Amino acid sequence: MPYIDESPTMSPQLSARSQGGGDSISPTPPEGLAPGVEAGKGLEMRKLVLSGFLASEEIYINQLEALLLPMKPLKATATTSQPVLTIQQIETIFYKIQDIYEIHKEFYDNLCPKVQQWDSQVTMGHLFQKLASQLGVYKAFVDNYKVALETAEKCSQSNNQFQKISEELKVKGPKDSKDSHTSVTMEALLYKPIDRVTRSTLVLHDLLKHTPVDHPDYPLLQDALRISQNFLSSINEDIDPRRTAVTTPKGETRQLVKDGFLVEVSESSRKLRHVFLFTDVLLCAKLKKTSAGKHQQYDCKWYIPLADLVFPSPEESEASPQVHPFPDHELEDMKMKISALKSEIQKEKANKGQSRAIERLKKKMFENEFLLLLNSPTIPFRIHNRNGKSYLFLLSSDYERSEWREAIQKLQKKDLQAFVLSSVELQVLTGSCFKLRTVHNIPVTSNKDDDESPGLYGFLHVIVHSAKGFKQSANLYCTLEVDSFGYFVSKAKTRVFRDTTEPKWDEEFEIELEGSQSLRILCYEKCYDKTKVNKDNNEIVDKIMGKGQIQLDPQTVETKNWHTDVIEMNGIKVEFSMKFTSRDMSLKRTPSKKQTGVFGVKISVVTKRERSKVPYIVRQCVEEVEKRGIEEVGIYRISGVATDIQALKAVFDANNKDILLMLSDMDINAIAGTLKLYFRELPEPLLTDRLYPAFMEGIALSDPAAKENCMMHLLRSLPDPNLITFLFLLEHLKRVAEKEPINKMSLHNLATVFGPTLLRPSEVESKAHLTSAADIWSHDVMAQVQVLLYYLQHPPISFAELKRNTLYFSTDV
Repeated sequence: MPYIDESPTMSPQLSARSQGGGDSISPTPPEGLAPGVEAGKGLEMRKLVLSGFLASEEIYINQLEALLLPMKPLKATATTSQPVLTIQQIETIFYKIQDIYEIHKEFYDNLCPKVQQWDSQVTMGHLFQKLASQLGVYKAFVDNYKVALETAEKCSQSNNQFQKISEELKVKGPKDSKDSHTSVTMEALLYKPIDRVTRSTLVLHDLLKHTPVDHPDYPLLQDALRISQNFLSSINEDIDPRRTAVTTPKGETRQLVKDGFLVEVSESSRKLRHVFLFTDVLLCAKLKKTSAGKHQQYDCKWYIPLADLVFPSPEESEASPQVHPFPDHELEDMKMKISALKSEIQKEKANKGQSRAIERLKKKMFENEFLLLLNSPTIPFRIHNRNGKSYLFLLSSDYERSEWREAIQKLQKKDLQAFVLSSVELQVLTGSCFKLRTVHNIPVTSNKDDDESPGLYGFLHVIVHSAKGFKQSANLYCTLEVDSFGYFVSKAKTRVFRDTTEPKWDEEFEIELEGSQSLRILCYEKCYDKTKVNKDNNEIVDKIMGKGQIQLDPQTVETKNWHTDVIEMNGIKVEFSMKFTSRDMSLKRTPSKKQTGVFGVKISVVTKRERSKVPYIVRQCVEEVEKRGIEEVGIYRISGVATDIQALKAVFDANNKDILLMLSDMDINAIAGTLKLYFRELPEPLLTDRLYPAFMEGIALSDPAAKENCMMHLLRSLPDPNLITFLFLLEHLKRVAEKEPINKMSLHNLATVFGPTLLRPSEVESKAHLTSAADIWSHDVMAQVQVLLYYLQHPPISFAELKRNTLYFSTDV
């Protein structure tokens, strides 16, 4: 199923054309099924498409019911001495809703048994054909839509009773949903029928794609799609300007092209703004605080006519006022709090807890998510008014920065005139923002509907194979971004393929997903000109050659096999493969069947065989990182290439004589990744299964003296090879953190990376500690990070002193 935004201001034109890289959907899919797709599999996909559509059809019918619910009592009062609305107003606002409801109720009642009693011969094309033939009712609804909205708004302003009704209509939840009702505004519900035509059209396209040409449904679905698309084309012109444009006092139309929430640096502090890009002006606004019952409005902070807007080049830009970055450990603490609150909310819902308690938890979660969203972005996006001031935004994603820049530059190709808005014009423009906005909520998970996908938790393995379509040779590389906690972050980067039009990277990455729903790939040309440094962050600016995004559909990626795909971007095609491993599977510690290697073998066995105090692999990786990786930005956080890590694993396991030569040639992130993998694959954690519960209790102690005694005693209780290796690693990580101003890796960052790796219990033990795959920042993970952080922040710990000191903490372990 394609992802459809159910928000009230989604444009049918945009949604119909956003699938498939910007081209409108062809009513005739390729002959037969897609190459390599068997008929049986295609029919099974039909069932999946239909099941998803049926579930959304149930929600749509419930929405129409909610819209119709107040109509009868309103009609009843219309003939009394104190009517809420007149009969004419009621008929205008609810025009054709009853007819649309009856059409879809009949369609749902006929389709439901066919999907529930599914077999390969089932036919339902005639139902979609009939639905398409009744689109005339929708045409009448669309023609009246603007008047209906205006009438509802006028009635809300003049009648408090109707305002209360229209602001909180109760929509029934699906049959299998725990939530009985959700509150939705009348404006949002009035847009649902328009949105529904788009969704039906996209479903028809998907059904055709998975229907064999010789199936009896094929010509019927083809006909239904043709009718739907013709209808959609005819209403796009009617709806889009109506939803996305404002008329100026001079009678000109100003169209909204893009809007969204961005973090602005203003007076050396971060402020969350709602930015609106119109056809000829960029407007930066904030939502005014209003008292209950009043309509929300935006307050304009500043605007720049696009004719006056310029992007300063790196050499032209001035250094910005210093904005102190938020400490990494505080950002990580926020993430942990958010996940802990999410778990509490889920438990409350499962136990049918009080709605007040759930709302209180949701409020706390929103506060933490808002702070995270405000303080995490670091990528500078500067715009300048050629007549005066510069403005600086901070974004979390280079993809997002590129989208804003491209949208503005596309509009600037038109013949634009400079202007100054009068106070009345500015008031009209700012007043229109609330109605025209397409992004309604701050992009945090607490604003998501309960029926929205929670995203994927675990590890996504991505191989970036190659790219084609470059017009001239260049030095090329790709980066991968995924969404996490409501914003996108860069997770991996390929090597630079020099002087080529067809780079072949074939590099594999393991990316941790934290509720992720999308993967973005950006393709860059590497810039080696040191004069082109962005003064906002002192980094050389590389040119984006193309970018693309795909939804991480659980049905597609949650398989054991690799799924190969192509992203098209500005004429460039990037081929990649991916597969997903759930967190439960990826956290298993599996002992090696062979005891001759080092991976998956007990540390005591390895050190005894090598006659060493610290395993050779640990010493060599640490030495190499300290030699040439200690100033590498994101060392131990940035993923190394998986194929390189596996190659290093193989040579260490084989004790190959070429290890040192291979290490000296290998990318430093791969060496860092090999060290992490070694500790992750130990059959039991370095700090042992036996002591794990005591570490969890010790770190939770409040009294500093008691905690010190306990934590030191636990170290003494470790087997010597484990203790010596841990102390060796501890001193290395402290040396890495000393370079934090350069490598951006704080003690807290390093504790977050290594804590779970060194402490997470083996499979048998972990059953008592790990709850669900989604709960990655669980209480245990927080505690694991805190244990390692405690030792990292502790003054130097010597093996000899530990063994010599008297035991103050005598509790048996």
